[in-house]
Amino acid sequence: MQHSHRMEVFACRASKVFAQKVIDGLNEIRYQDEPQLHLGALSITPFSDGEFQPQYDESVRGAKVFIIQSTTPPADNLMELLMSIDAAKRASADQVISVIPYFGWARQDRKDRPRVSIAAKLVANLLRSAGADRVMTCDLHAQQIQGFFDIPVDHVYGSKVFLPVLASMNIENLSIAAPDMGGTKRADLYARRLGCPVVICHKERARANVVSKMTAIGEIKDRNIVIVDDMIDTAGTLCKAADLLMEMGASSVRAVATHGVLSGEAVERIHKSALKELFITDTIAHPELADDEKIKIVSMAPVFASIIHKVYNYETISDEFDR
Repeated sequence: MQHSHRMEVFACRASKVFAQKVIDGLNEIRYQDEPQLHLGALSITPFSDGEFQPQYDESVRGAKVFIIQSTTPPADNLMELLMSIDAAKRASADQVISVIPYFGWARQDRKDRPRVSIAAKLVANLLRSAGADRVMTCDLHAQQIQGFFDIPVDHVYGSKVFLPVLASMNIENLSIAAPDMGGTKRADLYARRLGCPVVICHKERARANVVSKMTAIGEIKDRNIVIVDDMIDTAGTLCKAADLLMEMGASSVRAVATHGVLSGEAVERIHKSALKELFITDTIAHPELADDEKIKIVSMAPVFASIIHKVYNYETISDEFDR
């Protein structure tokens, strides 16, 4: 296929390893008449006061530029992405597509208390103001965040990689569990695809990241249960749910969660919990977990490579989404 604009792929510092996997995936699926890709040269110059400056070390003039960066804490990662978008636009890139495997601040998607920010909307505005023409992301904490953007959003799901893993395990007496009421639609999708019942956990929070009380309803006794979630932060909810389900007679409890934020004592908490296995993706880098016996990492890079390839070639991407 002939293009008037070449593809260039760059990565900010938080997603270098993930971006190289995407490049490898793209080179496997590109058409024969398309040249092999490399990860573009983007350097970050730090200053002693904490500021930094992104600079493209190769021309992006007239190119369709894909910038890969998860906006994990600290806020420097978001700022680095915004500045890289701005730099590409000022260097005369034709289009800039922001590829955000993990979209930070997504939990702040509504005004649930007086005098608080809707940070997810603010981030959407910042990306557009910086010059992003399109956003690709994965498992937003709330579906409505797509509506915060005035530019196209390609929203893929971790189920794309988790469902084949679970299906290959051939787990008997399987039940799928939602860790809270907000995750029931996600759990229902997994249950329908795997042909099993749904368990719903209900939690009450004392404050942010602290669960005070939890109950569960559904087929639990003598069942092998898989909890599905979009993200794990402190792992408090997940571990409490796993322990509760085991106390209620479950044979085993596993979990899948797209984004492994794993802040604070999350990893230690998971290892001490009743969880038999936990599957996360590589949208957030965790090189220290490469050989972990309980926490297994499944790559989302092939999914993003496929979508980037199709978007660049103006092909339909509807088959990439689980609904």
